[in-house]
Amino acid sequence: ERGFRGPVRQPGGQGEKQARLARIEPLSAAAAALVTPFVTPALRKVCLPFVPATSAQIQNVLKMLENRSGSLVDIGSGDGRIVIAAAKRGFKAVGYELNPWLVWYSRYRAWRDGVHKNTRFYISDLWKVSFSHYTNVVVFGVPQMMPQLEKKLEEEVECNARIIACRFPFPCWIPDCTVGEGIDTVWAYDLKHSRGCETKSLEMTPETES
Repeated sequence: ERGFRGPVRQPGGQGEKQARLARIEPLSAAAAALVTPFVTPALRKVCLPFVPATSAQIQNVLKMLENRSGSLVDIGSGDGRIVIAAAKRGFKAVGYELNPWLVWYSRYRAWRDGVHKNTRFYISDLWKVSFSHYTNVVVFGVPQMMPQLEKKLEEEVECNARIIACRFPFPCWIPDCTVGEGIDTVWAYDLKHSRGCETKSLEMTPETES
């Protein structure tokens, strides 16, 4: 007689599935703990989660900065990609970001890429910062924040400034230049045109007697 061998355990049974789940759950929790600080909202007034700039967006921003000089600020700088790319082009670049994890990571990336001496990253709410001393301003915003930000920049930034909006344009200003398409679209606004600064300066120039 053949002896009774008992039930044969098939691969992929309930016990094995539970064991796999037990191994996966701690890894999932660890991954969530690592990723969550990078995707939490970076601004208080408007829910603006971190969405990394694409390579095309970065190149389009750099195109808008050609033949420009002076200081540069990236509003809501995320992981520092724009600031670092601008620093590599010779700009003294600054990023403001509310998420401290992203600011620390940006500082590390700048150090790793050898541009830490030309970059600064600050943990700050953009609505509490004055941008009056920057001549190049980069913005990655959302539609809900653009009207208020447009008003803030209108009040603070000098006439020789260029403001570059990524993903979404400003509601009232007419762009001087546009490049890219879809989510990679970038709009450039020269405030000397938006404000009519050139006309005002001519009107204010006193006539000289011959």
